[in-house]
Amino acid sequence: MTNVELKVNGMSCNHCVNSIEGALKEIGAEGKVDLGGGKVAVAFDENQLTLDAVKEAIEDQGYDVE
Repeated sequence: MTNVELKVNGMSCNHCVNSIEGALKEIGAEGKVDLGGGKVAVAFDENQLTLDAVKEAIEDQGYDVE
């Protein structure tokens, strides 16, 4: 498993948390949103997913990943 912490802009509420964590779950990753810190901790299997795919799943929900 690979663990990364991504800075994500545009998150402000529980809906944001649910949409990001849900999108990550759909692609086979585990995500934990830190609203106050503007970060998402993600764990994924690098044999199944790329970091770009993880970022794209978050961006597809309408958020900016740095």
